[in-house]
Amino acid sequence: MKTGYAFLLAALLSGCAAQTPSAGKPLPPTLYDYSIRSPQGNPLTEQQLADALSQADIVLIGEWHSHPGTHLMQTRLLAALYAIQPNLALSMEQFTRDNQALLDQYLQGDIGEQVLIKQGNAWPNYESDYRPLVEFARLNQLDVIAANAPKSIVRCVGRYGADYLNRLPATERQWVAQSLTLENDPYKEKFTQSMHHGDEAQTERQFAAQTSWDDTMAESMVNYLQTHPGHQILHVAGRFHTAEGLGTASRILARNPALNVVMVTPVTKDSPLSAGAPDYQVEVQPLPPRYVQEANMKAAFAQMGQRNSQLQCLGDSQ
Repeated sequence: MKTGYAFLLAALLSGCAAQTPSAGKPLPPTLYDYSIRSPQGNPLTEQQLADALSQADIVLIGEWHSHPGTHLMQTRLLAALYAIQPNLALSMEQFTRDNQALLDQYLQGDIGEQVLIKQGNAWPNYESDYRPLVEFARLNQLDVIAANAPKSIVRCVGRYGADYLNRLPATERQWVAQSLTLENDPYKEKFTQSMHHGDEAQTERQFAAQTSWDDTMAESMVNYLQTHPGHQILHVAGRFHTAEGLGTASRILARNPALNVVMVTPVTKDSPLSAGAPDYQVEVQPLPPRYVQEANMKAAFAQMGQRNSQLQCLGDSQ
C-alpha cells in the first residue's frame, strides 16, 4: 500500500510540474499586468518611466476606475517618483475639497480609516484600489490634495447649468473652481460627441458639470504649487479627464502656462489614443463588458435616473 501511495503521489506531483510554465517562458497576462510605452512607442520599464517624469511639475495618471492593473501601476509609480523626488504630493479625484480637513486629520493620525471612509464619502472601492495610494502618502508624510468638487454640487450644475454656482453660500462656493471653462475647445467637442440624446441645452448643462470637475482639480493643483514651490504632484483621475491633455491638463495650463504637465494614460487594443498623442501609454488587459443585453443596460440607466430625480438643489421648488 505504501508503495502504491508513493507512486500515486509521485504521479500527481509530476502532473503538477508538467502544467508549470517552463523556465523563461512568460506567464499569460492577467488584469494586473501592464506594459509601458513612451509617446513615440518605445517600451519602457517602470524605472525608465519614473526617470522620464522626474522633471514634470504635475503628472496626470488616468485610470479606468475599476481596473486593478491601472491601480497597481499608479501605486508603483507613486513609489518610484518618491524615490527620485521626495517633495511629492498626491492629488486625487476621489476626495473633494470639503473633506480636505478630514483627510489631513487621517494623515496626521488623529482619526481612523473607517472615519475617513464614512465621513469623507470615500468611493466604494477605496479599500481595494485607493487605500494603497493614501497609505503610501501617510507612511511617508506626503500631502494628499482632496482636489475635486463635491458630487452633489456638480450634479446640480448638471441640472441648472453653470449659473447654479451663484446660488451657493460663500463657504460652499469655495469648493468649486472660481471660473469654469465653458467655451468650445477640443475637450468640449469630445464630450459633446459622447452625448447621444440630441438636446443641445442639456448637453451644455452637462458639460458645465463635467468641466466643474476638471477646473476644480486643476485649480486645486495650481494653488498647491503656488504655496509649495519645488514640489511635484502626482494626480490620479479617470481616463476621460486626463487623456491627451484635453481635460484637466488644459485647465491647469490655462491657469499657469509655465507648468510642465505630463499624462500617463491606460490603453487597450480596443481603446487606443489618437495618433500623435503626447501621453505615456500603459497597455492593460481590457475589462469585461459591463452589459451584454440592452435591457440590462437600460435598467441600469433608469436606476441612475431615479437617483437624479431625488437630488435636492438650492432653489428647488418645495
